[in-house]
Amino acid sequence: MLQLEPGSRPGQYRLLVEKHLAVGPPDAMFMFGGVGLGSALAAVEAFTGRATVWAAAQYLSYARPGTWLDLDVQVPVAGKYNSQARVITRAGDQEIITVNAALGSRPGTEDRQWAAMPAVPPPEACPPMPIRWSRDPADLNGQFDRRVAHGQFGAAAGTPSPDGIGRLWVRPTDPAMPIDRHTLAVMADFLPSGVGNALGTAAGGNSLDNTIRYMKFVPTRWVLLDMRIHAVHDGFAHGRVHLFAEDGTLMATASQSLILRFHAPPPKA
Repeated sequence: MLQLEPGSRPGQYRLLVEKHLAVGPPDAMFMFGGVGLGSALAAVEAFTGRATVWAAAQYLSYARPGTWLDLDVQVPVAGKYNSQARVITRAGDQEIITVNAALGSRPGTEDRQWAAMPAVPPPEACPPMPIRWSRDPADLNGQFDRRVAHGQFGAAAGTPSPDGIGRLWVRPTDPAMPIDRHTLAVMADFLPSGVGNALGTAAGGNSLDNTIRYMKFVPTRWVLLDMRIHAVHDGFAHGRVHLFAEDGTLMATASQSLILRFHAPPPKA
């Protein structure tokens, strides 16, 4: 999904923004924020040879389909077990995303989990998440199968949620796409869809940031996104998402703040 090319010097990579990496109205598509984070992690992991433990993206601008992005990896600290790194993504001279990350592993330490996956129906028993806004059928939304396990996702006119909680089963439509750190970074950015669930209307938002923390990975085809919108205030929304494998293993947790947006319905045929 994220096809990076090597740049002109060590630590530099390039990515072409194509339609399947973008969202938004057909006449104003832009790269999905989770793609920006996922591509930065692909770059820094390729350069350091280490797996990401934690990463935080700050979104500064956008990139349209057809744009070439330059990703520059900087590693201020490289220790025995972990590295501290930064990735700056630019479109021409415009910096659009900055990602800070910690990478590495410390073998032989404890392996425990206290967070429990909530009880939900299996993916096969859950309805598809409706999309009630104008979009290009070749966009990023078409790369994932999303099923509503709990909540009112895609509601055109519902009632506000009592607790801000919504849950989606998600899997890539391409069986060859791995469930790895890069894919989970993309999935974690589905959190804005939880805003519409919380408010009971066709709403979402543009991410200001996205922070993700990785735990244990196990083989899984579906990922449960357990979302909670904490608050909406002054035109911004804030929330978190836990990402569970089908067997209940917590693979990652993420949080973000976003600019609140209300979706215009698609034009009538």
